This record gives sequence, C-alpha cells and structure tokens, in this order.
Amino acid sequence: MAMEGYRGFLALLVSALLVGFLSVIFTLVWVLHYREGLGWDGTSLEFNWHPVLVVTGFVFIQGIAIIVYRLPWTWKCSKLLMKCIHAGLNAVAAILAIISLVAVFDFHNALNIPNMYSLHSWVGLTAVIFYMLQLLTGFLIFLLPWAPLSLRAFLMPIHVRSGVLIFGTVIATVLMGVTEKLIFALNNPAYSTLPPEGVFANVLGLLVVVFGALICWIVTTPKWKRPKEPNLTLLQPNGGTPGQVEGSLAVNFGKMDKSDSELNDETAARKRNVALDEAAQRSTM
Repeated sequence: MAMEGYRGFLALLVSALLVGFLSVIFTLVWVLHYREGLGWDGTSLEFNWHPVLVVTGFVFIQGIAIIVYRLPWTWKCSKLLMKCIHAGLNAVAAILAIISLVAVFDFHNALNIPNMYSLHSWVGLTAVIFYMLQLLTGFLIFLLPWAPLSLRAFLMPIHVRSGVLIFGTVIATVLMGVTEKLIFALNNPAYSTLPPEGVFANVLGLLVVVFGALICWIVTTPKWKRPKEPNLTLLQPNGGTPGQVEGSLAVNFGKMDKSDSELNDETAARKRNVALDEAAQRSTM
C-alpha cells in the first residue's frame, strides 16, 4: 500500500535519523574530549556513562521504537513481528536507562554526594518509573494474547499518548541535566562566558530538541499511520465491535451449516429418485 506524502515522510525520517545519530556522537565527544573519558570506578568517569546511555538509549533508541510502526517498508510484516520489534527496542532503551541510573547513584555514593535533590533527578526518575510501567503494560496487554480486544481498544490511545508524553519528558530531563552539569563543572572559565565546552554542550541540547520534535511530528501525522491489516478490516466491517463481529460470524456460520445440510438432503433425494426410476424401467422390460 502506497503511503500518502511519502517524500515528506522520507525527508523527516532521514533528518530524524541523522540528528539522532549526531546527538549520540556529540555526547560521546563531550565526555571523551571535554570530560576526561569513561570508566567504572566510582569517579566522574563513571558518571560520564550517564549522559551517554541516556542519549543513546532513552532518547535515540526510544525515538526509533516510537516510529517503527510508521515505516512503510514494514507494513507487509505481520503485526506480531512489529510488536516484538517495538517491545525489543523499548526494552533495550529501558536497560540502558537503568544502567545510567546505577552509574549516577554509584558516583554520588562514592563521593558522599546527596541523591535525588535536584529537579533534574526528580523528573528523570519519574520518567524512568512511568517508562517501566508503560513497557510492562504494553507487554502484558498488547504483546501477550490473553487480553480481550475491548481492553486493548480502550488502552491503545492511552498507550500511544502516554508514550509520546514520556518521550517529551525525557527530552526535557536531558536539557535540565546538560545545563546542571555545565553549571557545576564549568568554573574557570565560567559557563556564563560561553567557553567552547559550554557552546558544544548547548549544541548537543539543540540536537536533542530537534530530534524529539521530528519524532513527534512523524508519530502524530495521521496520514502516516500504519494501515489496518486486511483480516482485521474484514472482521470489523463498518466499525463493528468485537461482540457484534462474533455474533455476525456465528450467524453466518449457522447459515453455512444450514445450507450444507440442505444441499446434502437434496442430493440424497435425487439419488433415491434416480434409483426408483431405474427400478421402474427394469420392471417394465
């Protein structure tokens, strides 16, 4: 099925992938060039894993997971396969987000720095908690087969809107974290004097904002929504509810059974008539 506005979609998709990839590269350059590198020893080198993992997983990979259903090249794939890909990408993002939190708490505890005192930490932990709940709910309701169709239909709009909301919250948290880190780390020269590191990190923040905007644009454009699968369209004509569909199917199957039974009786009657005719002909000979 052809996508309406395909060229516009392709332009936004390529732009989003490019900007997202640049965001990850800028984060790596920031910690490797300006922040002394990466490590896992309780020092600031361990803390540097936090921005790298958040931008890579919680921003870039989550953004790709959000728009994976919109890719027209996957529309021929089964919905179950796309659900598994969507859930897998979100699971990877969740794992990286958890590791990033471990790095922060380990760093704070090693240097006796208080935990959870800033707005950045409050909003960030809230985003992680709701993201885990979103992932768990999606797995139980939409991926496993036992949830009723009525429950899935009720929760789907909530699932979609809450996913976009969580993603936007993550973008805001990243901006707060970058600003907080620059204020604490840049003393001589001060952040207010626009040193090279400050300008570089500010550009990183702009890239994250642009990436988030492109993802939200793609996912909220109705004409780029994945079309319903043919079997679902046939099972739900005129927007019928699952209960109505099941009732209509039962009636149709009943009619089919009745027609088959009548056809079998008619065939048997014809055979009997033919046999009687043959017997009558033999008796007259």
